[in-house]
Amino acid sequence: MNRALLLIDLQNDYFPHGRMELVGAEAAVSAAARVLGRFRAAGEPVVHIQHVSVQPGATFFLPGTEGLTIHPSVAPLLGETILTKHFPNSFRDTGLHAHFQGLDLTELVVCGMMSHMCVDTTVRAAFDLGYTVTLVPAACATRDLVFEGQTIPAAAVHGAYMAALGSVFAALRRPDDPLPAG
Repeated sequence: MNRALLLIDLQNDYFPHGRMELVGAEAAVSAAARVLGRFRAAGEPVVHIQHVSVQPGATFFLPGTEGLTIHPSVAPLLGETILTKHFPNSFRDTGLHAHFQGLDLTELVVCGMMSHMCVDTTVRAAFDLGYTVTLVPAACATRDLVFEGQTIPAAAVHGAYMAALGSVFAALRRPDDPLPAG
């Protein structure tokens, strides 16, 4: 066993009635739950990343709010690792790399939110650290962005980021595809 599932920021603020609702969040967390179920059934390591906003002016993932909580469909079980982060890169100041080194892991399967921010930054960092990364685009979500006065729809943002990550940094898989041997 040399791989782990990395679930990034699957937290309530990204869902309906949250402070930063993403397009397709419900479908993405459903896909992530299927992948999570496969890892749990195989007894493979799972790491949950939970973003806590501590920067002045932050509007979501605030300490003491329900929005900070990991979504119930992928809630951590006893014994699963939960690491807190304060930056888009899940490796920055979290101990994630040391944790994976301690388990002698070389492969990661990644699901999470937001595609254009924390997923992108973490996948690129994992690649730079030498990990083999599998990314599950259906288990990721994002939102509309604005560039030069034009709204870029979430589907286009997500597609562009997944295409870029899949070109160099990660193998792209569907939630029910066979995953590389761990």
